[in-house]
Amino acid sequence: MANLNIDAKAQNTYDAIVIGSGISGGWAAKELTGKGLRTLVLERGRDVRHVTDYPTTMMQPWEFDHRGQLTKEVKDANPIISKCYAFYEGTQQFFVKDAEHPYIQEKPFDWIRGYQVGGKSLMWARQTQRWSDFDFEGPARDGFAVDWPIRYADLAPWYSYVERFAGITGNKDGLDTLPDGEFLPPHEWNCVEKHFQQKVASRYKDRHVIMGRAAHITKPQPVHLQQGRAQCQHRTICERGCPFGGYFSSNSSTIPWAAKTGKMTLRPDSVVHSIIYDEQKVRATGVRIVDANTKQMQEYYARIIFLNAAALNSNLVLLNSTSHRFPNGLGNDSGVLGKYIAFHNYRAGISAQYDGNLDSTTDGRRPNSPYIPRFRNVYKQETDFLRGYAAGFSAGRSSRANQNGIGADLKQNLLNPELGGWYVGSHMMGETIPKETNFVALDSAQKDPFGIPQLKISIAYDDNDDKMVKDYQEQMTEMFTAAGFTNIRVRDDHRNPGLDIHEMGGARMGKDPKTSVLNKWNQLHAVKNVFVTDGSCMTSTSTQNPSLTYMAMTARSADYAVKAMKKGLV
Repeated sequence: MANLNIDAKAQNTYDAIVIGSGISGGWAAKELTGKGLRTLVLERGRDVRHVTDYPTTMMQPWEFDHRGQLTKEVKDANPIISKCYAFYEGTQQFFVKDAEHPYIQEKPFDWIRGYQVGGKSLMWARQTQRWSDFDFEGPARDGFAVDWPIRYADLAPWYSYVERFAGITGNKDGLDTLPDGEFLPPHEWNCVEKHFQQKVASRYKDRHVIMGRAAHITKPQPVHLQQGRAQCQHRTICERGCPFGGYFSSNSSTIPWAAKTGKMTLRPDSVVHSIIYDEQKVRATGVRIVDANTKQMQEYYARIIFLNAAALNSNLVLLNSTSHRFPNGLGNDSGVLGKYIAFHNYRAGISAQYDGNLDSTTDGRRPNSPYIPRFRNVYKQETDFLRGYAAGFSAGRSSRANQNGIGADLKQNLLNPELGGWYVGSHMMGETIPKETNFVALDSAQKDPFGIPQLKISIAYDDNDDKMVKDYQEQMTEMFTAAGFTNIRVRDDHRNPGLDIHEMGGARMGKDPKTSVLNKWNQLHAVKNVFVTDGSCMTSTSTQNPSLTYMAMTARSADYAVKAMKKGLV
């Protein structure tokens, strides 16, 4: 019996375990297997293979039972996920339904999740901007959270590394607030977007309208062809999964790349219960899972563990990993685990009309749009709120088909719509301030279907966020007016936190183990062989979309981890 147990444990032992297969988990798998480590990738959801498991990707609108719309039954059963812009008949299979993984809202929070191999990388918005030192130095300069233990120079080469592999389109704009990267050719502007860019440039020295930087292949390079990926077709139905691999996802890129090494074992349907800590060895020794189908518990072992379950679930796993040494969660000597959660404020928007350029229109589609980097409080504090916001911007021309007539006349009318005027719009992406009062914790009574404590979420906006919304509306109104736009309308949709799908923090990085959970290499201060490189590691949020930074941090951390293993440091 003893030998059987030893053999069984040996079969379940790897060099590394990666928890999660989304944006950062996929990168951890790629990097660790690429460096020769036998790596087990645990994914709580089902397997989704590139191309073959995208059931709606080639469907035309008329092929859907409900023309792409959600039924009343689906909406009534899923009031939270139905708020997400990307959740519709063609994408339902990739989103977690409200009843599948219950959680407790101490304050209203819309938790948007994707449980499958690839995670949310299948449905993400693909915007990829680097951070600058204005972002990494923000907490120290403005006196909130704790100082980041890294700066832009630490991450810059890793940004380049992941950009070249993932394929990032963009233009070298030369802005100190938004460092340039390794770009493929940028997407095209339309004439009204160019008009707005020129008007803003002529009026403001510190405000810039640039083409968005996005994870789309506009000109495939050899490394993309080696991944089996091709040029983006501009279909703009990315969230259904792209059979061309035109945008970056774990499914099309990092996971199959890791599989090709022969070093990866992928185990879907594995809900992680906790990380196992051995108090005699003073290290984590493995991961305890619940099989999603059999509900049986199973243990796997490894020298190093990468936690990439997505921000709030990584908090959950750490909080649930208790022992005599860590009664309040693994690595939680500081007591800050689960606290200082932040997110992006997307509440505000603005729309208008433009009566110029009526001799021009657009043709085709574009999976991207212009972007306005943060311009408030960059070089000095100039408002009554901390930090600032970035913004998206786009313009398009409306058309209207005459639906009168019968037979050939109706067909002719529908095929020749009349062009209307130009419409323009923008949305805000505001930085929120991490606060101790914004936290997640485990409920002591209620369990999920796998017997794991439910997560309690207590996150809300504050006065700083409200002031930022007001300033965005005022500044954008001024900029729209200067561009000659009319019928300007601002909005604040008062959406709940969470719907931005950019929740971050809870296991923040920092220099001092007394006030942070992770060090500069994304290691738990107190458990050196556990690395956390998803959104939970974020000390602050900046205004940029965060996924590119998760990718770069993961590649950097994996490189360190393998070198540390060889030196016997972990």
